[in-house]
Amino acid sequence: MFEILSEKISKVLYKLGSKGKLSQKDIDEALRQIQLALLEADVNFKVVKMLLANVRQHALTTEVLQSLTPAQQITKIVNEELVTVLGKEPSRLITASNIPSIAMLIGLQGSGKTTTAAKLALNLKQSGQRPLLVAADTHRPAAIQQLATLGKQLDIPVYNEDAKLTPINICTSALQEAKKIAATWLIIDTQGRLHIDETMMRELALIKCELRPSEILLVVDATTGQDAVRIAEEFNNRIGLTGLILTKLDGDARGGAALSIRFISQVPIKFIGTGEKINPLEPFFPDRMASRILGMGDMLSLIEKAERTFDKRRVKELEKKIHTASFDLEDLLWQLRETKKMGPLTQLAEMLPVTSKLATHLNTTQAEKQLRKTEAIILSMTPEERRHPTLIGGSRRRRIAQGSGTTPQEINHILNQLSQIKRLARATTQGKLPRNLTGTVKKLNL
Repeated sequence: MFEILSEKISKVLYKLGSKGKLSQKDIDEALRQIQLALLEADVNFKVVKMLLANVRQHALTTEVLQSLTPAQQITKIVNEELVTVLGKEPSRLITASNIPSIAMLIGLQGSGKTTTAAKLALNLKQSGQRPLLVAADTHRPAAIQQLATLGKQLDIPVYNEDAKLTPINICTSALQEAKKIAATWLIIDTQGRLHIDETMMRELALIKCELRPSEILLVVDATTGQDAVRIAEEFNNRIGLTGLILTKLDGDARGGAALSIRFISQVPIKFIGTGEKINPLEPFFPDRMASRILGMGDMLSLIEKAERTFDKRRVKELEKKIHTASFDLEDLLWQLRETKKMGPLTQLAEMLPVTSKLATHLNTTQAEKQLRKTEAIILSMTPEERRHPTLIGGSRRRRIAQGSGTTPQEINHILNQLSQIKRLARATTQGKLPRNLTGTVKKLNL
């Protein structure tokens, strides 16, 4: 979502870094370019005005102007101000003193509320909690069935009743059920509308009054731009919010809402959601998001995502194989599949510290296609061929190519890459890295 904004700001800061000493004119011009980038990204003008005023105040100090690395100092200042706008410290879920704690998810139709309820339940389950989902959205006919299906898929219990019952009756009965099964969290998928109306607000206020939830979380579609900010303000004024969940952060919208909503509404962002797959929600870290926007990556989130995805025992086995240069195409296939589980390459690339110069050469779409092609080639091989690639001669190459919809030349390319990886691993183990290491790595474009 922040790809264009990140690229523009990175270019401005990179240009500053190439100048060495900076004048007030240089800084003013850089801030003007950052201002344009933020406004084009649909960031609220009040946020832009406050952000740049603070950056300018700190950037024009003698300490920065006379510094040996003024551009780095300004990058640090911009980063700190972005973190302030996004909320400074991460905000955690509020746990009630009595079990179960209750999280009430509210929002308009189309924001992804029902899917987000399931994702939040999965997040809690993986952290050792026992959640119970409540299908209280009787306004949308498919919502109850959708939540029941998701709960079955995730092995998380779902409480649902006849859609003719009122949401408040469903919620109070669900609370009794939660106590009976010793659930630690009750997650309520409330009714939504296409727009804010009095009927919806009265129902939400009644549930809040009766159940007294510890969390009232507004699910907001991040692709709706400044409308998201207005919606958050209105819900907060009418119901009172404890947190926000931003969905569709992997969309191609300009992303200004994500930068504006925390500052304008004064409600913390607690989670972000990406993709249609039922993966756990990601906790929102202001400092990590600021780093992504400035093109400095988010290695901590990438590492955490990898730790959740990869099997530790298998990783250790693979490390041993790498040290002995004995890994094969079965191992490569496992790596490809585990990488796919982490999400699209575009999302993973955003977490890498990529400069604007490198970003122009990073074609994630082409890389995704190549990964799929590599997987198809390996799957067209027999288990014996994967474990012993040297068995693959001319006739086997033609058979594999026909089965994978590729050419014998592409089979050769994969086999050559495997050989290069083994040579590189062997050289690394022996402390004999090739002179042209960058060139060698570029050839390994799987």
